[in-house]
Amino acid sequence: MPQTRTPEVSALFSRGRLTAIPRRAARREQLLVHLAETLFAPGRDYTEPEVNEALRTVHEDSSALRRYLVEGGMLARERDGSAYRRVS
Repeated sequence: MPQTRTPEVSALFSRGRLTAIPRRAARREQLLVHLAETLFAPGRDYTEPEVNEALRTVHEDSSALRRYLVEGGMLARERDGSAYRRVS
């Protein structure tokens, strides 16, 4: 079950859109946890276009968000890039 947004994460959004990707690692991690929990269902595989489409609902730089999610361990990526999966 997705958690509600913390005040720190809510402050990053305006009218449902992410205003900027935080530079501070701790703040960015809070955002990424929120995105992983709200945009991706556990136990389901996603193609890269599906991941990008979901991320574009909140910010135009889907590739940066996707990379941060994978590097942060919130999304697992198949070695060949064929599938992504939310890490519980």
